[in-house]
Amino acid sequence: MKVSISGLAGKRVVQLSAMGLALATWMMPAAHAADAAYPNKPITLIVGSSPGGSNDVFARAIAKHMGDALKQTVVVENRPSGGGVLANSLVAKAAPDGYTLGMVSSTFTTGAAIRTNLGYDAVKSFTPVAMIAQGPLLITINKDQPFKTIQELVAYARENPGKLNYGTSGIGSINQFSTELFSQAANIKMTHVPYKGMGPATNDLIGGQINVLVASAPSILGQVQSGNVRALAVTTAQRSPVAPDLPSLEEAGYKGSATDLWWGILAPANVPADVTERLNNVINEALKSDDMKAFLLKEGAEAAPMSSAAFGKVIADELANWKSVAEKSGIQPE
Repeated sequence: MKVSISGLAGKRVVQLSAMGLALATWMMPAAHAADAAYPNKPITLIVGSSPGGSNDVFARAIAKHMGDALKQTVVVENRPSGGGVLANSLVAKAAPDGYTLGMVSSTFTTGAAIRTNLGYDAVKSFTPVAMIAQGPLLITINKDQPFKTIQELVAYARENPGKLNYGTSGIGSINQFSTELFSQAANIKMTHVPYKGMGPATNDLIGGQINVLVASAPSILGQVQSGNVRALAVTTAQRSPVAPDLPSLEEAGYKGSATDLWWGILAPANVPADVTERLNNVINEALKSDDMKAFLLKEGAEAAPMSSAAFGKVIADELANWKSVAEKSGIQPE
């Protein structure tokens, strides 16, 4: 049988193809390992508020540390909406690969405590990654009010149920929940005046249109320091280094009234454990640095490194607690 040169060439092609297939097969584990390395593309950190708020400020600070440690870009994306619902929904529906994260704060649990139409489950739809910081809320009053201590405020409120009014950044906000929790512990009743944000509420406190405002340190501490409003106590269980001269509500005798304002990072449910652990380790290391501690304290909070599981417990426990507060106080969504 006659064999053509082209036939020999064909055999060589087959042989070379077989060798290439073998080489490709041999290299596949290495290529797969390279693809599996996390992160190998930019990470998006979604913030459910406009630039300039504490969620945004903290997100940008931690994103820089994360980017440096992971040697990858971490992009902060602002998607403002009421209570951060839009941003949380985007995170919940994202691929569970660790490339879409969300910055949330205490309002994440207060909103979920009273709303059933969020489109996500505050526990089941997310993977807790890391807590960033904790801080106090300050119980503040108009500077022309006669009360010099938290006990004087409580005594007046007990004698005059509903006469004092308190402002919040909106129905279902951490401001409303913490005020109602304090009211339950102190056995007082004040009238709620909801605003669309802390700016208008703070302005009306200064102007005397409202009597009391329980506000985060980042939003009110400057007004306290300038003398525009007076602070009577902090809501944390112990005194806070953010405002060390103020007694805590627990210290003042109102047991069960402690509230910590917190900020943290979530990912979609079912993110691989090794990815979650890496993110948690990177964030916790950043929070241990002196510059990050100093930055957070300046902004009215303390670094709060903890495990992913511990952060998840905070969310679950708070959700149950706020549901109880809502039921006792009659807090309902708008």
